[in-house]
Amino acid sequence: MTKRDVFLPVAAQPSVETLVEQAQNAEDLGYDRAWLPETWGRDAVTVLTSIAHGTEEIGIGTSIMPIYSRSATLIGQTAATLQEVSDGRLRLGLGPSGPIVIENWHGKDFANPLKYTRETVEVIKEVLSGETVNYDGEYYDLQGFRLRCDPPEPMPAIDAAGMGPKSVELAGRFADGWHALMLTQEGIRDRLEDFDHGADLGDRDRSEQEVTLSLTCCVDEDRERARRLVKQHICFYIGGMGTFYRDALARQGYEDLANEIHDNWDDGDREQLVADFPDDLLDELAVAGTPDECREKLAEFEGIDGVTSASISFPRAAEQDDILRTVEALAPQ
Repeated sequence: MTKRDVFLPVAAQPSVETLVEQAQNAEDLGYDRAWLPETWGRDAVTVLTSIAHGTEEIGIGTSIMPIYSRSATLIGQTAATLQEVSDGRLRLGLGPSGPIVIENWHGKDFANPLKYTRETVEVIKEVLSGETVNYDGEYYDLQGFRLRCDPPEPMPAIDAAGMGPKSVELAGRFADGWHALMLTQEGIRDRLEDFDHGADLGDRDRSEQEVTLSLTCCVDEDRERARRLVKQHICFYIGGMGTFYRDALARQGYEDLANEIHDNWDDGDREQLVADFPDDLLDELAVAGTPDECREKLAEFEGIDGVTSASISFPRAAEQDDILRTVEALAPQ
């Protein structure tokens, strides 16, 4: 049975307490895990610590913690600590992010993200084992580090984000799970083949790996408003967040549309780009509309063989009432 998670809002929230309350509400409604992104707002570690102290059962996780903005050793220490304060409820989601975030905001060189991701995951696992870390890689050459506290028990699972074939294959080979985003239903199936291939290459037990699909969702009796909010969200990521989302959409057969949005987002008519976004593609990428319509569409995504968790996320412009209404309407039965 597919698990149902909540992906706490990427947009600015009034306070840390607001995010804690959203996680508490998700816990009360039966959601399995609360994922928290780390972009340009509050850091994920402090907020997840507050959520861990404010909840009892719901899992917590990073989706996604950028790997270039912290050392792999520090991420390992952080994961051990979050696992401790949450009483074993952590799942660590990692990803390289992109040049806009890493180079423009953090001043780091966005070099060879596949290799960097692999080395980061390997170092973190060594840190979490409690053994002395001796690692000889292209980006990490480490000797002598060892946790000065008991290693976490159980060791938290480590997931990797990926959009392209090679990054998804890497997740299958070296990580405990994959976080999928901005994929049509057919696109998910294509990338699941890459994930399965990676699991074979890594001699992994595929039944123990998870696939978490993040779905932008908005429930509103005003159907057109809900769909407009989600279209605006999708267009923003394709047009304003580098080339990864554009390339992902192009890879799925929508190259002309992806390029049009990307090339015209900064200097063109954004409202027109949003208005022209195809309704049929919206339904292939997201969940937006009336409550009954959204529950039916969500069930389609959850029925995809290989997806183990559906993560309910929200458009950037969603208001608090939108978030609450969507979480309640799509709560696990």
